[in-house]
Amino acid sequence: MSLVTSLIYRRRSRLFGRLVQEALALYGVEVPAAAEIGPGLSVFHRGFGTVLHPFTTLGANVTLYNGVTIGRADPWVPQEESAMRRVVLEDGVMVCAGAKIVCKSGVLTVGAGTIIGANAVLTRSTGPDEIWAGAPAKKVGVRKAGGRENGGAREYLPAR
Repeated sequence: MSLVTSLIYRRRSRLFGRLVQEALALYGVEVPAAAEIGPGLSVFHRGFGTVLHPFTTLGANVTLYNGVTIGRADPWVPQEESAMRRVVLEDGVMVCAGAKIVCKSGVLTVGAGTIIGANAVLTRSTGPDEIWAGAPAKKVGVRKAGGRENGGAREYLPAR
């Protein structure tokens, strides 16, 4: 487990919480105590520039690269008046460097096993095992679970 990941899990500590938040800020990482983080989080490149909204839920084994932003599409509106409720990344989601996931209204859900490409701007929910890229993000492929012939690795298929 990396230092940044370890700090993220300790950010709710009653005794050291504020100190941990300040240490994360030195790396340019903002993960509020209200954000829900599942087990197995991987943060690569020390997460430089990564920002999560307080109403974010990360499932198990989520991977975040540097420069990821997860938040609201209407930051000029006071939080109490925003139509955004929550952003949920289900188990096994990978969010590549510089990607932005912004919720306009309700709950935006990124399906289990989905990959969000580098610098993508995702503004809507996805299904499981999809690959999204671009600005605005579009579905560009699907992940197909591999069989014994390729060691259980996932195969990538273009979108139709």
